[in-house]
Amino acid sequence: MHIGIDLGTTNSLIAVFRGGQPELIPNPLGQVLTPSVVAIRDGQLVVGEAAREIARSAPAQAAALFKRSMGTDREYRLGGTAYRAPELSAMILSALKADAEAHLGQPVTDAVISVPAYFNELQRKAVRAAGRIAGLNVTRLINEPTAAALAYGLHEREGESRILVFDLGGGTFDISVLELFEGVMEVRASAGDAFLGGEDFTEALARHIAQTAALDPHDAELRPALLKLAEQAKCALSTAPEARITAEVGGQTLDQTLTRDRFEEVTAPLLARLAVPLDRALSDANLSPGEIDRLVLVGGATRMQPVRAYAGRRLRQLPVSGVDPDQAVALGAAVQAALVARDAGLDDVVMTDVSAFTLGIDTAHRRGDRWHAGYFAPIIERNTVIPVSREETFSTVEPGQTELRFGIYQGEAPVVADNLHLGELTVQVPRNMAEHEKVKVRFTYDVSGLLEVDVTVLSTGKKASLVISQLAGEMTEAEITKALKKMKALKHHPREDAANLHLRARLDAAFAMARGPSRPWVTGLILRLEEALDAQDPDALDTLRKDLHAALDRFEADHVR
Repeated sequence: MHIGIDLGTTNSLIAVFRGGQPELIPNPLGQVLTPSVVAIRDGQLVVGEAAREIARSAPAQAAALFKRSMGTDREYRLGGTAYRAPELSAMILSALKADAEAHLGQPVTDAVISVPAYFNELQRKAVRAAGRIAGLNVTRLINEPTAAALAYGLHEREGESRILVFDLGGGTFDISVLELFEGVMEVRASAGDAFLGGEDFTEALARHIAQTAALDPHDAELRPALLKLAEQAKCALSTAPEARITAEVGGQTLDQTLTRDRFEEVTAPLLARLAVPLDRALSDANLSPGEIDRLVLVGGATRMQPVRAYAGRRLRQLPVSGVDPDQAVALGAAVQAALVARDAGLDDVVMTDVSAFTLGIDTAHRRGDRWHAGYFAPIIERNTVIPVSREETFSTVEPGQTELRFGIYQGEAPVVADNLHLGELTVQVPRNMAEHEKVKVRFTYDVSGLLEVDVTVLSTGKKASLVISQLAGEMTEAEITKALKKMKALKHHPREDAANLHLRARLDAAFAMARGPSRPWVTGLILRLEEALDAQDPDALDTLRKDLHAALDRFEADHVR
């Protein structure tokens, strides 16, 4: 079975293409959004909503937002063990895989996983590694805006139109410009910011709340409560002109009123960062805002009114509706999975994509009477339709030179030191004292993200191909094998107990937030749950869970309204 996965910074989703349409697969709680949070509790791995609640009451026991560390060596400690971002992401993917198998009643082996369009090669390799650790064969990585447009594109098989996909998720921002015509979906340009998302808006608002109350926004004990209040206020402002924040934090009572205008002022630096990727994508597509036929907003963060207003103002139109912004990427990934599997329901759909970054080599330039190395020579420009093969000719610097060393880079900076180093290739050339030896360098880049580099010495016909050396932050085969063993050794919390675990974690988080008479009240709720668990009456337990969740909803609503 081939499935599509939206591996998000804040939430993840999984979908399958059946009966000619993509459909979302629920988790054990009956929800399609699974928080991208993992925790170790009592020696057991906890994933999703329960892990998010644990993160609020005991942040040292949980890890979140690790998607931003993909492709780096950063480690997170859980249960006395260090994990890197691909390993933590594999825990999310493994849980999604289990949900799909329980829902579909058959094994799931193949997956298309979405990635931010602006993820570089190293980050994409980390996502592939996460899939392998989770026991998935990752058949394709699909850019998130492209996946979202594909979900919409199923309904647009007639006529022509230019679409701009404005994708602001929890941790990343992407822009893609696409053209649809007669079942063909062509990506014209992509741009983005891999470190800008809804979580940054929450962080900015949490700092504002703390500073207004003369609290330290960096206090580790206060941060969970401040971030929760900020998230609640941010969501409230999506549907109301103002939000009132009342809570006990840091030994004092907070009573603040936040308006949309003030929220926009607090997050102005973040809103300003939306402009550069948007301008670059339009420029690369050679289009003006007025030439965009439709604006598609994707990602939960686009529910924020300042973001919606900014996008509408810049594109001079209201966004189209019809697909939930949280769900579009997963639905599109399922469509791509069906395309890879050659589903008969998609015989008339064709999709092309582009390279998000420029690919090239380092070269030397003469300044005065000396050669200076370290300059970037593009071979495949960003936003070139893939698959693609491009070739350029280069020569030795000095007559008599017997070796050419090519550094392979990805990026947009003129100096290679500011770009991502992908690998190195060295080729031997004849000693020629009379003239410079010439070589042709060919880059071939496909839709799966595979880059092949071939160098041909023109005078001899000798060829050499790129063998990419180990990149800093990339997991080796030995590390992936070790991670697989770590995953198998972890005790996974039973899926059938997920509802009880989630409720208990939520009660613990409420107890940590509460003060004064509220704490005995929460303790009473915990005792009621434990008594019901001891009685083992499924019907009574189901009724109690609904009652306790409703009580907690009212408790949390008292903090932001």
